[in-house]
Amino acid sequence: MSEQRRRLLVVEDDRGLQSQLRWCFEDYEVLVAEDRESALAQLRRHEPAVVLQDLGLPPDAEGVSEGFATLEQTLALAPATKVIVVTGHGDQQNAVKAVGLGAYDFYQKPVDTDVLQLIVNRAYQIHELEQENQRLLRQQGTSPLDGIVAGSARMLQVCRIIEKVAPTNATTLVLGESGTGKELMARAIHALSPRADRPFVAINCAAIPETLLESELFGYERGAFTGAVKQTPGKVETADSGTLFLDEIGDMPLALQAKLLRFLQERVVERVGGREEIPVDVRVVCATNQDLDAAIRENRFRQDLYYRISEITVRLPPLREREVGRLVLARILLEKAAAQHGRRISGFSQDAQYAIENYPWPGNVRELENKIKGAVILAEGKHVTAADLGLADIDASAPNLNLREVRREAETRAIRRALALADDNVSQAAKLLGITRPTLYDLLQKYAIQSAERAEGAAGG
Repeated sequence: MSEQRRRLLVVEDDRGLQSQLRWCFEDYEVLVAEDRESALAQLRRHEPAVVLQDLGLPPDAEGVSEGFATLEQTLALAPATKVIVVTGHGDQQNAVKAVGLGAYDFYQKPVDTDVLQLIVNRAYQIHELEQENQRLLRQQGTSPLDGIVAGSARMLQVCRIIEKVAPTNATTLVLGESGTGKELMARAIHALSPRADRPFVAINCAAIPETLLESELFGYERGAFTGAVKQTPGKVETADSGTLFLDEIGDMPLALQAKLLRFLQERVVERVGGREEIPVDVRVVCATNQDLDAAIRENRFRQDLYYRISEITVRLPPLREREVGRLVLARILLEKAAAQHGRRISGFSQDAQYAIENYPWPGNVRELENKIKGAVILAEGKHVTAADLGLADIDASAPNLNLREVRREAETRAIRRALALADDNVSQAAKLLGITRPTLYDLLQKYAIQSAERAEGAAGG
């Protein structure tokens, strides 16, 4: 608030008093509303920290019903707002009622500008202190793994690996499709490590032209090339004593892979155009969405570098494989987006929930977050719908949660797979399934599954 003028919303239908208050608070950005509808509109648009509101508002200018309704809706819309209610002289009863409804303070007419300025200024100070307190509480309660939603068994396993790996200096490779949260994992590793108070330096190997990537990584000496007017350390040096995150390392050119390999082996760098060996103590975390095994076979990635960067490998599952984690994550992202845009969104409609579960999410978490941000802005009601998410065409039918049906489908799939692996030998399939041969025959009959042995028996009979 210190960087811009404080915003004060004055809800008053008396034009003369409006002008007086504008003059009184000339150092503020004064917003004016004459009735409940315009007051709530100003509140939504500008989010003022303090509201100065008369109780007598049209269409009940002589009473207080409209004033109390405006007060209640203001606090419902923005609970942290400090509302100072202006009442008639001697109207102590309504003043007390207003405070009971949540008003910060009250002021009785006629207006004494000095006293009113003091009350408003104090309201701003209290609001700022409360906001700072909330910020510190959030900061204090923040975990390095905050933002990583382990709603599925696979993501929970990933978080456990991160917690074990982080305190070590092991070079870590994070694998996963684009948008799965690889950088978030790298930052969690850094935040949970003894290097947490040191630099975290990230560089995207795919975003920088090949001709510039070497100097970005290792720095350069003055005069090393045209435009090198001064000695400049690279990202590796900048990350000294901290963590270096090499994103999309699968896109690194082969020539530069050799220099990176030397650094990982020797832990020294040479700037472009220089000969001095500079020792660097840095934890390295790499990430890629590429299949490095295929890249090695195609001679696009060095096998020896792969072994160096993959002392520990963390594989992030795509969003479509995170089972119940999709909806859990979506709800958290919705709450975050609603707070950012000041929207009172209660949750997802039923068709939106089913669409989130059934959509394959090729863009993973990044796509989910972007769709939710757009939906929060577009939503007209208290619930985000499938149409708001742009998923109106996705199958929004309810999932089959009948345990008997789920069990039938699971057992049928397992039996068919076991028979395929056992080349239709019922005895071998029963062993794979961990059941007896008679039990498997019963299941084959129950689910009308035809094996080679049963087909021959039926033909012989």
